[in-house]
Amino acid sequence: MNTGTRKGPGLLKSTSILLLSALLLSACSGKLESGNSGKEAAAGNDPKPSAAVDESPLGKYDPPIEVSFVRDLGDVVENNVLGVLKDETIDNNRWTKLYEDQLGIKIKYNWIVKGSQTSDQYLQKINVTLASGDLPDVTPVNATQLKQLADSDQIEDMTALYEKYASPFTKKVLSGEGTSVFDAATFDGKLMAIPSLESSIERSMYIWIRTDWLEKLGMQPPKTMADVLAISEAFADKDPDGNGKKDTYGLGITKDLWGGAMGLEGFMAGYNAYPNIWLEDENGKLVYGSIQPEVKKALQVLQDMAKKGQLDQEFGVKDGGKVSELISAGKIGMEYGEQWNSIWPLQLNRDNDPKAQWQAFPIVSESGDTPKVPLKFSTTRFFAVKKGAAHPEAVIKLFNLHLEKNWGETAEFDKYFAPPEAESVWQLSPVTPYPVTKNVDAFREIDAARKAGDFSKLVGEAKTIQEKLESYASGTSEGFALWGWERIYGEQGSMGIADQYIKNEQFIQEKFVGAPTPTMVERKTTLEKQQNEMFVKIILGDPIDKFDQFVKDWQKLGGDQITQEVNEWYAATKK
Repeated sequence: MNTGTRKGPGLLKSTSILLLSALLLSACSGKLESGNSGKEAAAGNDPKPSAAVDESPLGKYDPPIEVSFVRDLGDVVENNVLGVLKDETIDNNRWTKLYEDQLGIKIKYNWIVKGSQTSDQYLQKINVTLASGDLPDVTPVNATQLKQLADSDQIEDMTALYEKYASPFTKKVLSGEGTSVFDAATFDGKLMAIPSLESSIERSMYIWIRTDWLEKLGMQPPKTMADVLAISEAFADKDPDGNGKKDTYGLGITKDLWGGAMGLEGFMAGYNAYPNIWLEDENGKLVYGSIQPEVKKALQVLQDMAKKGQLDQEFGVKDGGKVSELISAGKIGMEYGEQWNSIWPLQLNRDNDPKAQWQAFPIVSESGDTPKVPLKFSTTRFFAVKKGAAHPEAVIKLFNLHLEKNWGETAEFDKYFAPPEAESVWQLSPVTPYPVTKNVDAFREIDAARKAGDFSKLVGEAKTIQEKLESYASGTSEGFALWGWERIYGEQGSMGIADQYIKNEQFIQEKFVGAPTPTMVERKTTLEKQQNEMFVKIILGDPIDKFDQFVKDWQKLGGDQITQEVNEWYAATKK
């Protein structure tokens, strides 16, 4: 797949000399973790004789081809996978061997940077690579970077290749959330990258409540927002921990206000408020959720809760780590968050107090009607193929095999996804697609086996999870650490609620999935900062009418222009 280096003059022109110089300096000071030297990387881009292409989705190249990538290397892979699997490295492991043995594709990394995809070091390195035009065969990029590459004509049109080479299973999986992930990677009608689909459903919100406190106070799980407020009041005022002091809070939130744990998205949805996402109004236009009047009402309720001592008065300076310390210490009895919150931060409370019991409940509405569950568009990574690459279809074949070996008919889940000794071994692969409902599917399989009283037929992910549930049920000290898993996949688990959300068609999905618009690039960060600062001040007691001034300021300082640009994208996409 190496055809030599093609420069991207368009992108170079769009990058200021000053910025490029800064990026280059940063990259030079960064530590490269790959065993590939710059010389080796350059050699990897030398032209090679073309191999024959077997056009079947899992067909093998003969002779083998080499496909170059760049990647990040997170702590989980470095410590929990490579630190355990002594005979495997990031360049030579079970996934690289599988791709070479079955597809005839040798994986090569031009560079690897320690850290996450959003770490400063990774972002600096990838920006330098994109600005130089010296691309690997396949580059993982975000939405902004993808648009830059597409505009500068540096990457392949994948439209026909995807249709030809993607397996039926791959097409089914990547369509798991409709067309949104393809809309995000399509420019002028051309699919310019293969989207690394991330499950939006996995980001559904739940109310996590200490049920041992509920039982102690003789209360029932909430059915309306009034019930939520009554529980919050009782947790703050009726001494649920029994120490004779008024030192507990009803609802845990952080200074950041939003997010997968201790966030406010689920609370606000109870008042039909959906901040931070773009929604379609009754006229078919996109509007920004944060400036809608329903948000003002939800902020008023939160302000009242704060005045009554149901919220920590210092939440405005506490991040998730600090608030989790209060949860761990048994001072908070309720928080909104995603399905995994039982593993963190709630397991911390369980570790300190084995009698502490938490359970996820569905979010509820003010009226008592079934509420909509907001889903922020979660796919942020796309695999772009260098223009002129000898085998641009190869990345699609990698997608096909990764899905097949984990969830297909020939799956070896215990070897390629989550072996007991290294559960995150799937991250050794340069591409990591997965079915968006895989966790709900596993719950459904386990639940059916539970009701049938026969777990012998479970396979793959469901079998692996059931083994954790059995370990927890054994009562051993090792099993105690798996309480969080039981709270997700057990009979009362959060995945059962996700199953309910799906069956009830409760989701309201973000409608804008395109690359950041020009004004977004310039103003979004500032507008978000102003929004969150204002919301925190209102919750802590500033006049509620300041929300109206916030809306006017947001519109004036770029929001109206962003709204126009977003709707221009929406109109073009809907054609």
